[in-house]
Amino acid sequence: MQLFNAVRNIGKAHLKYNQEARQKVPDGLWVACPKCQQSIYHKDLGYYRTCPVCQYGFRTRAKVRLDWLVDSFEPAGDLAQTPNPLHFPKYPQKLRKAQQITGLEDSILTGVATIKQQKFALGIMDPYFIMGSMGSATGEKITRLFELATEKGLPVILIAASGGARMQEGIFSLMQMAKTSAAVKQHAEQGMLYISLLTDPTTGGVTASFATEADIILAEPKAVIGFAGRRVIEQTMHEQIAPDLQDAETVLKNGFIDQIIARQDQKKVLHQLLKLHERGAHY
Repeated sequence: MQLFNAVRNIGKAHLKYNQEARQKVPDGLWVACPKCQQSIYHKDLGYYRTCPVCQYGFRTRAKVRLDWLVDSFEPAGDLAQTPNPLHFPKYPQKLRKAQQITGLEDSILTGVATIKQQKFALGIMDPYFIMGSMGSATGEKITRLFELATEKGLPVILIAASGGARMQEGIFSLMQMAKTSAAVKQHAEQGMLYISLLTDPTTGGVTASFATEADIILAEPKAVIGFAGRRVIEQTMHEQIAPDLQDAETVLKNGFIDQIIARQDQKKVLHQLLKLHERGAHY
């Protein structure tokens, strides 16, 4: 009995020591990759915030992405106010919190950018703004971006990251699928280039509309791309789906996207595509 009590006391002392040590470790020092489950020292994610083991691109704020993607950026001057048409409880508070976190009015940053003198209209969705969900203001900003590009004769690059339509706005959110698609069509009818880059995650009504209507569809490694989420699919089909069914690599293999581009190569590849499709260019 005495030996048992001694062992129990040693265990309690060890547990207390571990708890005290854990409290001294700053939050965010180690992160777990959601794809390969490896624990990674935060500095090992590097400038592009990618997993050094599987190359998964961690979710990134729109304004942070600008740093590695473009040489210059002039934000659009439009002020699309986000409505609360259904008077959804606490929706205004949720919006204000997302605005404080991202520094954006809504879930997409739009404007005109350049890469090595190549000028284009740019939209970047922010997964930190209510999971990049598409509300009325999101659809309005995307529509205005394509209308500006059509008027100025500019190509469009749009980086998608979204959980889909925003439930707090109901049918008003779903209507943005048709609205943005019409703007994409008008831009295409003028013979201008549209490039879509799908990041983690690109799902729901965004996938079903403007994100996959581009002339060239690119994606980041390991990005989840699909319409319905895994849980919804499995509950509907009453069977489990493959773990990598919605990964960019599987989507590429089945012909739904054109290429997978790592973050460190995106600026170079996008510049090459813009240059190749430049109006009046001869090769």
